[in-house]
Amino acid sequence: MTWYENAVFYELYLRAFYDSNSDGYGDLAGLRQHLDYLQWLGVDCIWLPPIFPSPMRDDGYDIASYFSVDPIYGLMEDFKMTVDEIHRRGMRVVIDLVMNHTSDEHPWFKEARSSKESPLRDYYVWSPTPEKYQDARIIFLDTESSNWAYDEMSGEYYWHRFYSSQPDLNYDNPKVHEEMLTAMRFWLDMGLDGFRVDAIPYLYEREDTNCENLDETHVFIKKMRALIDEEYPGRLLLAEANQWPQDLIPYFGDTDKPDEFQMCFNFPLMPRLFMALARRDRQSIVDIVARTPDIPDGCQWATFLRNHDELTLEMVTEEERYFMWDFYASEPRQRLNLGIRRRLASLVDNDRRRIELLHSILLTLPGAPVLYYGDEIGMGDNIELPDRNGVRTPMQWNNSANGGFSNSPMEKLYSPPVTGPDFGYTSVNVDMQRTTPGSLLQTIRQMLAVRKAHPTLARSQNKVQWLDDLPRHALAYWREDEETSILALHNLADVSLNIELPEEMRFIDMIKVDQVTSPRIELPGYGYCWLKVIKE
Repeated sequence: MTWYENAVFYELYLRAFYDSNSDGYGDLAGLRQHLDYLQWLGVDCIWLPPIFPSPMRDDGYDIASYFSVDPIYGLMEDFKMTVDEIHRRGMRVVIDLVMNHTSDEHPWFKEARSSKESPLRDYYVWSPTPEKYQDARIIFLDTESSNWAYDEMSGEYYWHRFYSSQPDLNYDNPKVHEEMLTAMRFWLDMGLDGFRVDAIPYLYEREDTNCENLDETHVFIKKMRALIDEEYPGRLLLAEANQWPQDLIPYFGDTDKPDEFQMCFNFPLMPRLFMALARRDRQSIVDIVARTPDIPDGCQWATFLRNHDELTLEMVTEEERYFMWDFYASEPRQRLNLGIRRRLASLVDNDRRRIELLHSILLTLPGAPVLYYGDEIGMGDNIELPDRNGVRTPMQWNNSANGGFSNSPMEKLYSPPVTGPDFGYTSVNVDMQRTTPGSLLQTIRQMLAVRKAHPTLARSQNKVQWLDDLPRHALAYWREDEETSILALHNLADVSLNIELPEEMRFIDMIKVDQVTSPRIELPGYGYCWLKVIKE
């Protein structure tokens, strides 16, 4: 089993983590000061969203240079020191690589728009009219009315799949390939362990297609993987592709010899975890797992509950979307695009039972779990902030000013910390929970340790075997391989649930580390249990 197949990933929004120099922004030096915490928690690999120079119109996903660190985070020496310190603790680190587009303030685009005869003109996609590629959907429907934006400086339209301030690169130009591969080498030479590659399905445009998942995209991905395999073996490529599972299979590459991404995010699974909980019905999870094809050996799904974006409802039916909006985002301002802009704890009304239950499902279904910073302590959000900023507030370390995130005056912080009786930093913070036995943080840490000690739970090749003869609010399944048999039990409702165990088997409770002596398990409302078969 490769290192990433049984790893726990932790998405860490650097600007929000810890401010070491009191300028109001989290930074690389601040991350180094809290690496011991991540190691203690059980993190195997840190994922950093973009840390490149950027005008920050899209929190760094609008890149202005691929070859340096934004000064708010530190110097290149800081980055190298941070990578070395992460490695010294036995962890790894990947960063976001945004290949589809740049900022309109990137020097390439400034030069490209300066003249139609510019040598860099062909780094981007231009058209004298906005009529091309009409079959491509608009991703940000709430902010963009077209995938084309008019550039007054050069008198033509440029193509953008996201914000108009993020022009798409032209992958029909071989020089763009060279630039991206050069950028990969630059960071891998710094010791980076890989990349989470952003928005990978949209690299190419072709008439009479939806401009997604095109064959040409896979040709370029194979170039990326060849670079990894030949020059940096053991490094990781993780695809951010919000697609159906069957459409993601090509992103792993050839079945016999996978030659594209080693990992892909399993986007369709995530909303169905919340849907099953809201409906008290396991069927949405059972259905999407059944629709998820086998993946090649050495590959893995990345599974998650929440991240830095909205909880996307793009891959559910319209009826399901409105149900989810009504249940989890009753206020229109809690919604964004085709999703919900709320954190995990806020979504479940700060109900610790449901927070733990969702983590239990995440950690016992196939895949490598990706946690979002602060979810391990039940951090809340701030929907008063615009766009997705409400789920990107400062990490809450203790009950001191600014939650221990920064010594800067609050008015200088990039974002105000969460306050209030339910989620405020005076009552929800790392220090308090780290010293309290049985806290949410301590419980999540224990679950992670048990999960990592049992690779059976991670293996995507192990079929999930459902217990079908139970009430619909019972989500119960076997995870087995040649050596280990684990029965994961979950109660999706707020009423007790009795489950008869096979008479011929003896079990140990993996979380409580107790032998199970009763032939019946009673799960309380929103309860869960991991049972391992004791082999004779």
